[in-house]
Amino acid sequence: MDTLAPTQKLPGRGVRIAGAVYLLFWAALGISPSDRGAWLLENSLVVGLVALLWFARRAFRFSDASLYLILLFLALHAVGSHYTYSEVPYDAWWRTLTGQSLNEALGWQRNHFDRLVHFSYGLLLAYPIREFFLRVAEVRGFWGYFLPLDVTLSTSALYELIEWGAAELFGGDVGMHYLGTQGDVWDAHKDMALAGLGALIAVLVIAFINRRLKHDPAWEWSSRMKAGQKSS
Repeated sequence: MDTLAPTQKLPGRGVRIAGAVYLLFWAALGISPSDRGAWLLENSLVVGLVALLWFARRAFRFSDASLYLILLFLALHAVGSHYTYSEVPYDAWWRTLTGQSLNEALGWQRNHFDRLVHFSYGLLLAYPIREFFLRVAEVRGFWGYFLPLDVTLSTSALYELIEWGAAELFGGDVGMHYLGTQGDVWDAHKDMALAGLGALIAVLVIAFINRRLKHDPAWEWSSRMKAGQKSS
């Protein structure tokens, strides 16, 4: 019988429930998106990521904490891809709840949902990226905190290049919705800066918590996974 090794067991029940909720949420938002072409472009990378995590699950599995963070980021992305990032009606939602305009209160002249998701990319995914390096490359100390920041910035730049290429290839409304610059010539630079800021905050918080705890839970998780894999 084909069974998983002790270190490759399935995620906890809470993560499985969260994953099922995300799939239902993603499917519901995929029924009638604002722009089907842009939705397909936005979700092509999501499908690739989920497929990669699924097929690599026997060789490498993230901790439940990392999986929660990944699912939260993907949920934010699902909202952006449903409405297109430049048209997510968060200001209308806020006005319904409070009777006030969030954009007016903060002096914003554009839709900033895309900025939130780029910031969240660094803030939410720095921990899983760090966990990957601790497990695969066995980094310690400074490199365990620097590499997540470095990878966040490099993958953010790669994504901006993909956006540019897709916008050039498809053109028209699909290309503009996917690019989502909203007339800001520095849009790509600001997106990368926010992703880097999110990752920087995340690694500083991780370093602070590890210092207070006097141990590194992510390193301990990675060590247990490797030890169990060797014994299986």
